[in-house]
Amino acid sequence: MSLLAKLRCVTIDVTGTLMAYKGELGDYYCMAAKAAGKPCPDYKRMHEGFKLAYKEMAKNYPCFGHAAKMPNIVWWKTCVRDSFVRAGYEYDEETFEKIFRRIYASFGSSAPYTVFPDSQPFLRWLRGEGLKVGIVSNAEYRYQDVILPALGLNEGSERDFGVFSGLEGVEKPNLKIYEIALERAGNIAPEEALHIGDSMRKDYEPAKSIGMHALLLDRFKTPDAVEWRKSGAVVLPDLLAAKEWLSSDKSNC
Repeated sequence: MSLLAKLRCVTIDVTGTLMAYKGELGDYYCMAAKAAGKPCPDYKRMHEGFKLAYKEMAKNYPCFGHAAKMPNIVWWKTCVRDSFVRAGYEYDEETFEKIFRRIYASFGSSAPYTVFPDSQPFLRWLRGEGLKVGIVSNAEYRYQDVILPALGLNEGSERDFGVFSGLEGVEKPNLKIYEIALERAGNIAPEEALHIGDSMRKDYEPAKSIGMHALLLDRFKTPDAVEWRKSGAVVLPDLLAAKEWLSSDKSNC
């Protein structure tokens, strides 16, 4: 018997699993700066500045400021300002406001993202098989309300529900986010659910630890995948392979 026959629910990660970023972070920061009449910032410095700023904000105000009741736009404004400062760029308030508004609008639209061609067919196939399909993502509310619908990943056709860290106040790898997903799917038992993601630490290990089935996608041929396989994890290249695996008797080993 295939694993598919035993499942009632599949939860799935977003970035790196269903979709990816288009271009580089520097592209969007450059366009925003130029639109405000400023030179294009250095891509490498901007990338490093953002990484440090984001890490700091995630540490001090996790889940996009959920517990602190910080508005989403304030969280990102603080993060973006700090990204520029760390990269060596400081602007007057009026200039920064113009730059930030453009960046915030860009990342709140479908523009910076691309959906993998196998994502929508896979999600629709799962729902066609009678399974509940849920998104589990460390993402802010705009993914639920704006970004995923704009990308054609809609509630009602591609997915049944979403669990987003910015809305729930808990993020992967915290087990609670997976428990919320099982509850939202209709109090489904962990052994009747599968989680698909691209991170051993945030997706595979926590899902397995509460009794769910799990598999990892290696869309970008990461060197870590060698170790993932050695540890016994199921690692597949894409969702087409996941569909074949789920439908085969091998998936139940």
